[in-house]
Amino acid sequence: MSGMHQAVLLEEAVEALMAGAGGTGSEVYVDGTFGRGGHSAAILRVLSDGQRLVAFDKDPEAMESARLLSSENPAFSFLHDSFGNLERAGSGLAGVLLDLGVSSPQLDDGSRGFSFQQQGPLDMRMDNSKGETAAEFINSASEADLRRVLWDFGEEKFARRIVSALVKRRMVEPFERTEDLAAVVAAANPAWEKHKHPATRTFQALRIHVNRELADLDILLGKVIDLLAVGGRLVVISFHSLEDRRVKTFMRREARGRELPRGVPIRDDERGERLRLLGKPRRASDDELAANPRARSAIMRVAERIA
Repeated sequence: MSGMHQAVLLEEAVEALMAGAGGTGSEVYVDGTFGRGGHSAAILRVLSDGQRLVAFDKDPEAMESARLLSSENPAFSFLHDSFGNLERAGSGLAGVLLDLGVSSPQLDDGSRGFSFQQQGPLDMRMDNSKGETAAEFINSASEADLRRVLWDFGEEKFARRIVSALVKRRMVEPFERTEDLAAVVAAANPAWEKHKHPATRTFQALRIHVNRELADLDILLGKVIDLLAVGGRLVVISFHSLEDRRVKTFMRREARGRELPRGVPIRDDERGERLRLLGKPRRASDDELAANPRARSAIMRVAERIA
């Protein structure tokens, strides 16, 4: 059985999202990561008459929750798609919310293969109706590709040792189960981090690769400003440094505008700033951490389109 998903930074994210686009006449908000609908339900509760919410999710299992929410609220619509295809929601958007990464139901359901803490098939696909599974990738990829994935997407400093162990094992028997992968990685990892399973980085790296998570994020960041209304907001909750680094770099760059040598005259409207950063990055409160320990690594950044 999959667990109930507790939306992280729920009140903070919805408040930040809905405070934007004042006076623009924009009517459409987007929840780019529907999951089981926690953020969407909260947004719908505060929508004004005439406003709508469009939600995206690649996971077919999200569709059941989305159908229920849609039957209760005509202002809601759901797209079984990646948020990388944000333009499907239209343009002049009032706000876009992203709660990145994997959800608690996905982690807790052993049949999905996301977690080293659950026994099950080594799948890891968010859309398990198509694409290559983690097992298929591990069993067929070159050593160089395996090392690249573990380093680029897991920042795993023992990638070479781990990949050597993976290749040795797959020559005898192909990987099929999460517990087999976790055991091989744990045995190959010479230095266990305190409070972190030695397979954590490997599972993260494989999940990101299989689902093209960072590629989808890069695609969205490349188009989101053009799709937001002036005054519309982008709210992003990240859970690891690879995600947050991208979001932070993007927001700061678009808030800084063009970089020119000192003393070069330029009008304000030529500076090129397109975003305004709103407040400092937010983290979960002590009360939320006590209720939901998985929120400990969450960080929320907010920016508003100004041009």
